[in-house]
Amino acid sequence: MTSGPDVEVRGAHGFDVEPWRFRHEATDAERAAQARYTAAHAWRLGTDAFVSPFAAVETEDLALGDRSYVAAHTHLSGSVALGPDSTVNHGAVVRGTVRGGSGVRIGAHTSLLAFNHGTAPGTEVFRQPLTSRGITVGDDVWIGSHVVVLDGVTVGDHAVLAAGAVVTKDVPAGAIVGGNPAQRIRWRVPPAGADEVTGDLAGDLVGALQRFERRAREQAGDVLARCWDPALPGGQFLDRPGAGPTVRAQCDALEVAALLLDGAPAQLPLEDQLDRLQSLQDSGNGLVRRFGADGSPVPGTPDPDDGDVLYHVLCVGYALDLHGRRFHHPVHHVARTSPADLVAALDGLPWSTRAWGAGAWVDAVGTALRWNLDLGEPGVPGTAETLFGWLTLRCDPRTGAWGTAPAGEGALQVVNGFYRASRGTFAQFDVPLPHPDRLVDTVLTHLRDQRFFAPDRRNACNVLDVAHPLWLAGRQTAHRREEVVTAARGLLTGALRTWRDGAGFAFAVGREPGLQGTEMWLAIVWLLADLCGVSDVLGFRPRGVHRPEPARALHP
Repeated sequence: MTSGPDVEVRGAHGFDVEPWRFRHEATDAERAAQARYTAAHAWRLGTDAFVSPFAAVETEDLALGDRSYVAAHTHLSGSVALGPDSTVNHGAVVRGTVRGGSGVRIGAHTSLLAFNHGTAPGTEVFRQPLTSRGITVGDDVWIGSHVVVLDGVTVGDHAVLAAGAVVTKDVPAGAIVGGNPAQRIRWRVPPAGADEVTGDLAGDLVGALQRFERRAREQAGDVLARCWDPALPGGQFLDRPGAGPTVRAQCDALEVAALLLDGAPAQLPLEDQLDRLQSLQDSGNGLVRRFGADGSPVPGTPDPDDGDVLYHVLCVGYALDLHGRRFHHPVHHVARTSPADLVAALDGLPWSTRAWGAGAWVDAVGTALRWNLDLGEPGVPGTAETLFGWLTLRCDPRTGAWGTAPAGEGALQVVNGFYRASRGTFAQFDVPLPHPDRLVDTVLTHLRDQRFFAPDRRNACNVLDVAHPLWLAGRQTAHRREEVVTAARGLLTGALRTWRDGAGFAFAVGREPGLQGTEMWLAIVWLLADLCGVSDVLGFRPRGVHRPEPARALHP
């Protein structure tokens, strides 16, 4: 903490409240006094940086780039780093972990507060723990006077925060925002895809989301009824009329009902639906049987090399979890796997030819670990640690993902494989990604491949498998944030147009709408809306396989 003013620096020029003058007007004696003052602190200051002795600097570390300054009567604490030509003007408060680029101008009496109190009932606020996610500000940002920026906010390059704004959400690059809570007023630098005349992106996204949600909720009962076949054993849901019986369709119906009806499908008592799903688990290896063509469970031991059987670990487990149920048995097939066996299995997966399938296998193993831990079955000691260690060490630092792309196939296998592998591991257990910036680069490059992302070629897998990785990486990095938001907005606008009245979403353009497409696209809509900062207008949040929150800690 500063111990008090140095009168030699103060002089008669008022540099403390007008520090921009110091660089050009200070005498040699005043410069020497400033140098003595700053040398007494463990700050990292660039050439011609200035810190007023009248500022309360209580930081753990402070870094200022060339020609940056901190004026009098400011309060800085925590970890603060600002690039060159950045300013903290008279009376401003900058607290917590705050990172700013070059040319960040913070106006008088503005507060950047990168921490927050808990608000749980029953305990006084001042006794509750503090949380901190940090504030990140890009290059060439003007933050006007009396602005408040709250914890967790990222402000993109070239943005302007108008005087008096209360900024509670991320600010897109190039936006001018104002008000309480701050909203975009106009664009200072329009993003790619903006209207050349108005500078605005086409359409009212918030209004479109609200209209979509009302429409989907009103029609959810019809979507489910359309896919119900009472003639199958016990009555069953089909993915779409005319499709064959599948276990996944029962799970998708439960998820759609939970999201849009806040309950269970009306076609069958909930307890009957859950009992049937639990009964499909084999007590020997803990995997879940398939349905045969007649809708009856296939007899015998479920095959661990069957992709549908592996996916049942996800969809059945989460359908039960939605309603407070669990599998009757641990997934013994995974619980009995030793670290050495796991490494051999991971090494043997087709990472160079079918990374998507390899990622799906990892997803099933990670999710089996999740259910086993809930049932008190930790498995062979060291197996979970081996899984995360292998994935961390084998993650390609050039792509942020696993595996390679076969020649001529683009990055589809790598990106889709990353989603599946990370969903059941890093995302499900809240473990940081190894290379989030490189992952963002890889996904944004993949999004330019028109073989998969032209409007008439999109499907739920390919869009989900870019939306979730961008969302997951965005929890760790603001790398290329404005491009991510622009891409998410374009995908979201396109997705909302594909809802079919009374039928829901189709898995892919040109296909018949069904439960799988509806369940997946509902999750995609939420993820894309959250990337755009508008998910709070939706009254639903994915709670099953595609839930955004971690399911549990690996080691409670």
